[in-house]
Amino acid sequence: MSSQPIGVFDSGLGGLTAVKQLRSIMPHENIVYFGDTGRVPYGNRSVSTISRYAKQDARFLLSHNVKMVIAACGTVSSTVLDLGDVLPVPYINVIIPTAAAAVEATKNGKIGVIGTRATIGSCSYKKEIEKIDPKIQVIQRECPLFVPIVEEGFISPDDPIAKLTVERYLSDMKAQNVDTVILGCTHYPILKQVIGEFVGESVKLIDSGKETAIYASKLLKKENMLNKSDSAGECSFFVSDRTEDFTNTASIFLNSNIGDNVTRVDIWNF
Repeated sequence: MSSQPIGVFDSGLGGLTAVKQLRSIMPHENIVYFGDTGRVPYGNRSVSTISRYAKQDARFLLSHNVKMVIAACGTVSSTVLDLGDVLPVPYINVIIPTAAAAVEATKNGKIGVIGTRATIGSCSYKKEIEKIDPKIQVIQRECPLFVPIVEEGFISPDDPIAKLTVERYLSDMKAQNVDTVILGCTHYPILKQVIGEFVGESVKLIDSGKETAIYASKLLKKENMLNKSDSAGECSFFVSDRTEDFTNTASIFLNSNIGDNVTRVDIWNF
C-alpha cells in the first residue's frame, strides 16, 4: 500500500474532470493537481513548447513525492511521447485507455475523435485505434473553441453559444454516422450533454478522464500501490496564475466547492 499522492496535471482546468473520476473510483487516494493556468492553452502551441511545459509540470508533481503521474491533458498525451521515459514513477496518459474503450464500444466500426489542434494533428488516437483494430474508420475533428467556451462557463445545454459551436464542429462527423465519439480533451465532458443532444442518444461518448481513472486504478492495484486507508483522500490544488479564477470555475468541474485550497506556484522554477 502507499499513501503517497497521485499527481495529475493539465494545461488548465480540464484535468479536474479526471480528478473527479479519480475521487469517485478511488476515494481513499490523495491527489495533487497542477493546472498550468498561466500558460493555457497548450493545444495551439508547438510540440517543442508543449514538451518543455509538460516536463516542468511533471517535475513540480514529483517535488510533492507523488507515486504516479497522470497527464490529464489530451494535447500532452498526444504530442509528448517520451514523458514516461524520463519519470521515476508510473506514468499514464489519456490516449491508450480511451482508445481501447472506444474500440470496445463501437458497433459499426466508425469512431469520431474530437480534440485540440495539437491532439488531432498528431493523429494519436487514430494511430492507437488502428493498432487495436485497423478495420475501424476514424473521423477526426479539431474543436479549438470548446476549451474557452467551457472556461467562460458557456456550458448549459440551452446556451446558444455552446449549441451553435457544437453544431458547427460536429455536423460533418454526425453525417458520417459515427456511433462512438472520443471526447479527446478533458474539458469536453463538461459539454457532454450539449454534444450528446446534438449527435443523438445512440452515439456513445467516451470520457477520456473517466477511462484514464479506471486504468490508473487497475495499475495501482496491480502494483500493490493503492492507499488502504479507511479515511477519505485529500486533494491539493496548484496553479500557475490567479487562484481566484481557478477557485471560481473549479466547482463546475468537481461539483463541489474547494474553498481556498489553491496555491499559486512559479512553474518556471521547475
